[in-house]
Amino acid sequence: MKFCSISSGSSGNCIYAGSASSSLLIDAGLSGRKIEEGLKGIEQTTADIDGICITHEHSDHIKGLGVLARRYSIPIYTTAGTAGALAENSSVGKIPEGLIHIISADNEFMIGDLTVRPFSISHDAAEPVGFRISHNGKTCAVATDMGCYDEYTIDHLQGLDVLLLEANHDVRMLETGRYPYYLKRRILGEKGHLSNETSGKLLGQILNEKISHVFLGHLSQENNYEDLAYATVCDEVTLGDNPWRSSDFQISVAKRDVPSMAVVF
Repeated sequence: MKFCSISSGSSGNCIYAGSASSSLLIDAGLSGRKIEEGLKGIEQTTADIDGICITHEHSDHIKGLGVLARRYSIPIYTTAGTAGALAENSSVGKIPEGLIHIISADNEFMIGDLTVRPFSISHDAAEPVGFRISHNGKTCAVATDMGCYDEYTIDHLQGLDVLLLEANHDVRMLETGRYPYYLKRRILGEKGHLSNETSGKLLGQILNEKISHVFLGHLSQENNYEDLAYATVCDEVTLGDNPWRSSDFQISVAKRDVPSMAVVF
């Protein structure tokens, strides 16, 4: 399998995952042109994409969705709640009939030879999900836009080879920053975003001997920066109540404006 974060951050999110014969995107939160450029950089084309899995309806996850779906007739896989929110969003435009496929958390479906398992996440959206993708015994997952996690989340992130995990903000930067109070409360709430510290704690509970790469994603441009996210998550793993050290794994920060390193596993 191949996995690549084309872009991950508060300004736009789009993740590629594929096998030798099937490819999908998780979210399309960039312009169609930028997504096409990102795919070209990893020797893929938009015409090769067999499906787009949408986590939720916020603009940084759907900006290029309508353009790509109409131009290439790419099927869209999303929950009923998110599909309803998309239908009310004028920026997406009209999606051709038959392209939207309704999925639900904990019910697997196939895109080509890729097995996709959605799982519920805690976020202030209509019916948000994360995604776990498997092929021939290899598995990757995208888990972002989560205000909190629980045993259900941990269970769905077991046995991974590759993971993109949210490390959205530094709590102190957020609390002392210029965001209005209501927005700070939203981000810090149970339906907001994971902090660096919480991301590290979660990671310590799901690491395993087969995992080859962890990407830290969806960093806030205002309330975080790469070195801080990386250092904080690594410290939480190494000092936490688990058998691992951060140096046991390859951990890196997914880029905001350019594709990150493509991982083949």
